[in-house]
Amino acid sequence: MKVTLLKSLLLAGLAASCFNVNAHRAWIVPQETQLSGENRWVSFDAAVSNDIFLSNYNPGRFSGVKVHAPDGTPTEVENMHKGKYRHVFDLALTQEGTYKVFTASNGLFARWYEDGKRKWYPGRGEAFSMEEFKKRVPKDADKLTVTQFSRRMETFVTLGAPTEKTLQATNKGLELIAITHPNELYAGEAAKFKFLIDGKPAVGAEVVAIREGTRYRNAQQEISVKADENGVVTLNWNGAGRYFFEAEYQDNKASAPATVRRGTYVAVLEVLPD
Repeated sequence: MKVTLLKSLLLAGLAASCFNVNAHRAWIVPQETQLSGENRWVSFDAAVSNDIFLSNYNPGRFSGVKVHAPDGTPTEVENMHKGKYRHVFDLALTQEGTYKVFTASNGLFARWYEDGKRKWYPGRGEAFSMEEFKKRVPKDADKLTVTQFSRRMETFVTLGAPTEKTLQATNKGLELIAITHPNELYAGEAAKFKFLIDGKPAVGAEVVAIREGTRYRNAQQEISVKADENGVVTLNWNGAGRYFFEAEYQDNKASAPATVRRGTYVAVLEVLPD
């Protein structure tokens, strides 16, 4: 009886541990997404957390965050500060239109065995480099698997009327094409987005949207949809608020030496009342 109880507790603890690992999510959240007037600024929080938009795990790696101004030109964030659990920074809105604030990376991820020990490149927190990949990954390694990956994290802020230039695709990795503008989302209206993988429809991409406030709910109340044959998804929101929005895609159309292609896309979107 005691053994059975102990085993149950251990299994429960293991399950909880796995859940917490899987629950870590990275995000960039603006304090406002739609503004008007002159000489406006927006502040941002960015972190990796257990609870959506609550900084309680680690500050992540956001020092390289980029911004495209409404005319498509790069601009800089200001007052970047890294704390114990989050980054904070500000953006001056000097043009009217839609700004994109983002991070993006792509490359190859390899796993193999040496002398019975598992090896991988790049390591945790390490940026990918093709030069380092060629140096450190043996071509004839035991149980070698190589994955082509892309990661993109975005959020959008509009001063005045929304514009489209910053929403154009780069045709690299998994990307969102806004059929519905990301700063024109309303609780009573369905939103449509299209996903591309390296410039082509990401058919079957799995998308999840979760409204803020999960700490105060018994269930996450996820919205889960899959992209259709054109890479398009339609979302009906669970009320107004800020949403963590994530898409994942995988296929076997990788470029050599990779055999698997994976893409991850994350955005923070604000849905306004009707």
